[in-house]
Amino acid sequence: MNRVVLVTGAGGAAGTAVVRRLAAGGDTVIAVGRRKERLPVEAAEAVAADLLDRPAVARLAEDLRERHGRIDGVVHLVGGWRGAPGFAATDLADWDVLHDLLIRTLQHVTLEFEPLLRASGDGRFAIVSARSAASPSQRDAAYAAAKAAAEAWTLALADALDGTGSAAVIFVVRALVDDEMRAARPDAAFHGFTDVRDLAERVAGLWDRPAAELNGRRIDLVDPA
Repeated sequence: MNRVVLVTGAGGAAGTAVVRRLAAGGDTVIAVGRRKERLPVEAAEAVAADLLDRPAVARLAEDLRERHGRIDGVVHLVGGWRGAPGFAATDLADWDVLHDLLIRTLQHVTLEFEPLLRASGDGRFAIVSARSAASPSQRDAAYAAAKAAAEAWTLALADALDGTGSAAVIFVVRALVDDEMRAARPDAAFHGFTDVRDLAERVAGLWDRPAAELNGRRIDLVDPA
């Protein structure tokens, strides 16, 4: 089935992998990022947008509704990381950055696209979270707290989608890895990291299972190797 799927944060390694996998499966993929030139060419549409600008997100949702008639999936992959040497050294400016990247963009996208996901009847929404959201260290207090807030927000979306045939899920990783990272650090083992292509496969498989089985789930992708 040809689905219409929005991928935000599509200029990064994870976003590119997801766009390529969904496009290869025949889906119409709209890739969204800050810089249009960095978006994968496999996308049916490449859109430059500031997801911190809610009116701009609202216009994007309305434009896609008018031109495509529906949205069957939103994969929100806007990311970022900040850490500190220890708890007392945490810079709250890092929290401000992470709040915008990991929480505010998520809020804008979900608030504007929830009606379209609901109307799809077979919609899927996904974010990527981290194990540190449930077990934070003193060095990543701001990051872990932001991820935990993003998870809570996504679970609230899942509650809104309950019974509609659509679902919201959280993929949990230790960290993501791609070929560029491996090339830059050829001696690194990346134990427990999830390859972005494996993430992309799991995203594509979301439509293979009933929404009732998926909605509100935290799906752990951490490689035990």
